[in-house]
Amino acid sequence: MTRLFGSRYLNLAEDVVQDALVKALQQWPFTGIPENPAGWLTLVARNRALDLLRRDSSLELKVSELERSLTQSSPVAGSSSNSEMDDQLALMLMCSHPALTIECQVALTLKLACGFSTAEIARAFLTPEATIAQRLVRAKRQIREQGIGIDSADTKLMPERLESVLRVIYLLFNEGYGATSGNELIRADLCGEAIRLCTLALHLGPR
Repeated sequence: MTRLFGSRYLNLAEDVVQDALVKALQQWPFTGIPENPAGWLTLVARNRALDLLRRDSSLELKVSELERSLTQSSPVAGSSSNSEMDDQLALMLMCSHPALTIECQVALTLKLACGFSTAEIARAFLTPEATIAQRLVRAKRQIREQGIGIDSADTKLMPERLESVLRVIYLLFNEGYGATSGNELIRADLCGEAIRLCTLALHLGPR
């Protein structure tokens, strides 16, 4: 969603992805999991974003142009895509922009790219939740005001931002190996995702 609508709409991207996940939880138990779950979620989130943008009168003239470009570029339900990992790393790179402080970089990456809640990030930092919330707001504002975009597979940016990316991956693995919430002590999905991201990241930067 960030790639499709731009980094100025980070909050919109978060909201519509959450809406799509809720819709999946409501429908899939009855209709079954679609052949391409990621494509289904992307399509539902994209359509929800367009609906919300149409309600903003100041964007009325831009919506039709957005719809045309999205029809050509975005995945649809039932299609296959191998770009999810590239998109995730690109999002991590955007969140690790040197214009942000390292604390803001890590917090924002955990929130946007790893799906951590504000409370979970606060526990990882041993920091009050209100402080983390302020960092997230400040980081999003900087990204919007400075026009920091999501860089598609721009591996040249990786060495400069690798430290922050690897720190996030470590925290992701740490949460998986010793979950702070839920019924499972070890979350294999988070551990596996951290290992996969680390392997890919190290191929893009100095070892």
